[in-house]
Amino acid sequence: MYLPAPFAVSDPSLLHPFILAHPLGALVTYGEQGLDANHLPFALDSTAGELGILRAHVARNNPLWQELQEGSEVLVIFKAVDGYISPSSYPSKQIHHRQVPTWNYSVVHAHGRIAIHDDARFIRRLLANQTRHHEAAEAMPWKMADAPRDYIETMVQAVVGIEIEISRLIGKFKLGQNKDEADRLGAADALQAKGATELAQMMREPPASTK
Repeated sequence: MYLPAPFAVSDPSLLHPFILAHPLGALVTYGEQGLDANHLPFALDSTAGELGILRAHVARNNPLWQELQEGSEVLVIFKAVDGYISPSSYPSKQIHHRQVPTWNYSVVHAHGRIAIHDDARFIRRLLANQTRHHEAAEAMPWKMADAPRDYIETMVQAVVGIEIEISRLIGKFKLGQNKDEADRLGAADALQAKGATELAQMMREPPASTK
């Protein structure tokens, strides 16, 4: 990933919350059929390993878990909101017109080696933890015990667990840090007016580069 210094973030204390807030990751692998990408909701254990451990599950019918060798190098890409930035949103454009369009976004790349867990105990624990986390904000949180036991066992048998110990973690937060503050905030205000609230807020308070 091309990573200009103003946009580079490597501090896990900034990147872990990003993953927790945007858990749907693109798992990029290289197997017998070449490059592949699977989009999976990941659970992050930030207390395990040096940089954390990612866990997820795939359908048993998904060939990924059989084609990959144990310990294969993989990449998981996590992405937040993104948006087009018009030159007209920069106050300085009205003065010298030396601005061009761009696209702002935030991504985190987690590199590591994959382990396959065709293990019902691992999968039950993973599913229970993910369910508790994602159901916490619901008015009536669903739990696995709400469903018939034989149904849950059938669902557990239909998936295979994966685990990735993160060996390298890097973020690219392209949020106008290379612009004057007035231009960055002007672009944020323009996004806010269009309803892009999350991206606007990120641009108002971008993380400091830790490269």
